[in-house]
Amino acid sequence: MSDSPPPSPPSALPAHLPAFTPVPRKMDRSNGWKPEVQREFIEALADTGSVASACKRVRRSTVGAYHLRRQPGAEEFAAAWRAAVDLGMQRVEDVAMDRALNGVEVPVYSYGELVGKRTVYNDRLLMFMLRNRAPERFTEGRAKALNAVGKMEMERLKKQWHKEWEDERRVTLENEDSVLDSIDAKLDRMHENQLKMMSPRARALLEAHEAQMEEDEANGYLAYRDPEHELYLGKRGE
Repeated sequence: MSDSPPPSPPSALPAHLPAFTPVPRKMDRSNGWKPEVQREFIEALADTGSVASACKRVRRSTVGAYHLRRQPGAEEFAAAWRAAVDLGMQRVEDVAMDRALNGVEVPVYSYGELVGKRTVYNDRLLMFMLRNRAPERFTEGRAKALNAVGKMEMERLKKQWHKEWEDERRVTLENEDSVLDSIDAKLDRMHENQLKMMSPRARALLEAHEAQMEEDEANGYLAYRDPEHELYLGKRGE
């Protein structure tokens, strides 16, 4: 019998992203790149256009993400990755278009003190977006070719939009992390209080149970490979 788990079915993703077969993993680790984690990563990448932000959302490292993309059987995952980045950049452009139309609020200071805000409009950004999104109306039916200066300006704007987008996402993710950390702390306190109320015998049994669970996880225990477990795959052929 093979030591590798059976291949996972193609991940179900929103209609705007291609379905893909997750990269097969040899071990089913709690902190590994399980199929559901791979799917959540691709969805986050489509939302942000940023690998770092997507990794932070699924609580995995960027090194691990790039390593996974290089593994055998990662072709469909890599294709979904490229599609997600393209979609993420489209959303960044949508944000830029919104700011070009509605302006951006900037603080107003007087003698070093904040006295209010004002809305700043960027006509140059607006015309740039219109010429590239609706060339039939604004450039005689074709996208306006950019000279060297125009290309440099486009690259500068893209970097600026992406940085602003990542800053906004970072604040959102930090707030989410703060809430999750608070929940984890409350659960830890509840667990500690539960232990205090247990009898010494019950506490010893619970500690033995948790130790066995940790040992199983460290050894890569899988129910379908255990002949004593009701999910053992070998029973299917009996």
